[in-house]
Amino acid sequence: MNRLADRAVSLPRSEIRVLFDRAAARADTIRLEVGEPSFPTPAHIVAGAYEAARAGHTGYGPNGGLIELRELLSEKVEKVDGFVAHPERIVVTPGGMNALYSTYFALLNPGDEVLLPTPGFPNMDGMVGLLGGNPVFYHLEAAEGYLPDPERLERLVTGRTRILFLNTPSNPTGAVFPASLMRDLVEFCNRHNLWLLSDEVYDELVLDESKAHIAAGIYDEEDRVITVYSFSKVYAMTGWRVGYAVAPPAVADLLRKLQEPQVSCPSTISQKAAVAALRGPREPIRAMLDTYRRRRSAAIRTATSAGLEVVAPAGTLYMLVAVRTRGRSMFRFALDLLDSQGVSVAPGSVFGPGGEGYVRISLAAPEGQITEGLGRLAEACRQEELVHT
Repeated sequence: MNRLADRAVSLPRSEIRVLFDRAAARADTIRLEVGEPSFPTPAHIVAGAYEAARAGHTGYGPNGGLIELRELLSEKVEKVDGFVAHPERIVVTPGGMNALYSTYFALLNPGDEVLLPTPGFPNMDGMVGLLGGNPVFYHLEAAEGYLPDPERLERLVTGRTRILFLNTPSNPTGAVFPASLMRDLVEFCNRHNLWLLSDEVYDELVLDESKAHIAAGIYDEEDRVITVYSFSKVYAMTGWRVGYAVAPPAVADLLRKLQEPQVSCPSTISQKAAVAALRGPREPIRAMLDTYRRRRSAAIRTATSAGLEVVAPAGTLYMLVAVRTRGRSMFRFALDLLDSQGVSVAPGSVFGPGGEGYVRISLAAPEGQITEGLGRLAEACRQEELVHT
């Protein structure tokens, strides 16, 4: 067999995807491992895509996205996220993942270091490694609300550090950064001449009504912040694959250029669906958010009454639950839970070393499945104590 690329072969497969495939083979599984909204894409969005296809909008589009969509996104960013983003600074991509990958591609040289949170979004260290960069983890502590500590970040900066990656509202912790912290993190990057890559795809999914999403772009006075957003979770459009980056002009130009050899352009039909999402009624979007907030309350209530230790999320669609694996790997625990209880969860180990001792459950599932799944998880933990005492 001809030789395969070492960096591709060495990339581990996502443990969440392994569980995803195994859970899909069982019709009765309670699926709490991925953030797949239980809602269909709202009807007005589907209708917008259908009408666009009927009108012949089925060809190639610009590398960086349709101007119609970018103008609407400019309005959205200013209204929702609180900072000015000219359409030329906006690059539409096939999902937020492509925006993140292209940004790393644009900014990293081999050997450059990226500061990544743990627990944190699991695909980041894989992306950085594929592009020849070196992930450097900064730990987030439950006792500190899983918020980054700028003083600890200072000790991690070297001459090779190029990017600080942030995620708020955070997957998997649910943390929502306050304004003072976001301002301090932007100033930290200014001091050390770092790029700040801010993943804010859950910007409109703040579940704790006492909190508010604060965008890094609000404090960017030196053109060093790149922000990534997505339609996937807010609009229940995971399969449509529409994301976008807001970047300084030179970076945005480079991202558009990188689209050509990677994907040519984002799907025209999906972009027309995104246009319909932005122009259409807000009631379905607010209804989904209200439902997620009720699910969060039910999940916290069910877990705590069952004796489980949880980290109450302020935002996103996820909640961390503490477990004891008694010497097994987190992945093995999740597989055993699936086999014995018919519940699929994400093992904390996929979120880096800071995720050890936790599993992540998704609040995207229907409330009845969430509460039943937590009950079965609690039962598995009780059995674990009985077996191993």
